[in-house]
Amino acid sequence: MAETGPSRTTLVILVVIILVGAGVGIWGVNYLLHPRSISTPASVQVGDNVTVNYIGQFGNGTQVGRTFDTSLYSVYVNNISYPKSLQYSGRGGVPSGYSPLPIHVGAFGGTYNVNGQNFSGVVTGFWEGALGLQVNQTRWVTFPDGLGYGPANPACTKTLPLQFTVPVLTSVASSQFSTDYPGVTPGPGVTFTDPTYGWQDLIFTMNSTEITVESLTSIGFVASVSGWTATVSALNATTITLMNNITPQNYGNILGAFSTSRGCGGGNPSTQFVISSVNLGAGTFTEDWNSPVVGYSLTFRITIVQIVTS
Repeated sequence: MAETGPSRTTLVILVVIILVGAGVGIWGVNYLLHPRSISTPASVQVGDNVTVNYIGQFGNGTQVGRTFDTSLYSVYVNNISYPKSLQYSGRGGVPSGYSPLPIHVGAFGGTYNVNGQNFSGVVTGFWEGALGLQVNQTRWVTFPDGLGYGPANPACTKTLPLQFTVPVLTSVASSQFSTDYPGVTPGPGVTFTDPTYGWQDLIFTMNSTEITVESLTSIGFVASVSGWTATVSALNATTITLMNNITPQNYGNILGAFSTSRGCGGGNPSTQFVISSVNLGAGTFTEDWNSPVVGYSLTFRITIVQIVTS
C-alpha cells in the first residue's frame, strides 16, 4: 500500500507561505528598528508672523493685576474676573470689535504684509513671550518696562500739596468769562454753580473789560475737583482753604482730568492723569499723565491662534 503524505503541490505552497511570512517578519522588525523622521507641529520662531489672543495686565504699581487691554470680548465684559484699569478703553462694546491681533515676531516697529494681511511689530517682551508656542498653546509672561514701553517720563508727573487755597474773589477779562464759566450770562448779582468746585458763585462787580466773581462757600463744604473731592477746611475774607480727600488707600482708584490737554517732553498730550502716590507725611500727592502702560512691568496671557506662512 502506498504511503500517504502531502502532495508535491502542497509542499510548494507551504514553502511559499513560510518564505513570505519570514519576509514580512523581517520587514516589520526592520520598520520598527530603523530610525525615521517624525512630523512635529510648527512652533513660533523669530521672523514668523502670527495671530494671537491676549490679555494685558499691570505687573506692578497701584493698578497691579488690572486689565488694560485684551483681544477677547469675553474678557472685556467680565469685570469680576478681569477688573479693568482706570484708563481702560477697550475696542468698543460689541463682539465684532474683538479679534486676534496680527503681530510680527521680531524687532519692534514696521509692518509686514503676508497674503494681504498686515502684521505689526510689538514690544520685545510680548513677541519674546510667544517664542516656542504652538497653535492653541497659551503662556503667561511678565516683563519689565525695559522690554515694554520704557520708563516713565518725569516731565509727565507733578507733585502737589494735599492742602491748597483759592481766592474768594476772582477777576477775569470780560472776553474770557464765557470760557471760564460756560453757559453763564453775566449780570450784576447773578449767582450760578461754580464749574470747578460746585459751590455757588456770585458776580460781585463787572464793567466793560473785567468781571469779578465771589465764591460763596462754607467750612465743611465738599467740593468736586478733577475726579475726586476736597473739603473746605478754613475760610476768611480773602482765602478758601481746601484739603484733597486722597489717601494711600484710595489713590489707585482715582482718575483725574485736566481742563485742557497737557503734554510733556515730546510725549502725546493727555487730558487724563492718575494719582500715582500719596505722601501723608509730606502732605503731597503726585499726578502722572504718562501713557498708561509706560513705566510699569506688564503681564500678558498669550495664545497662538495661527502661524501664517506665505
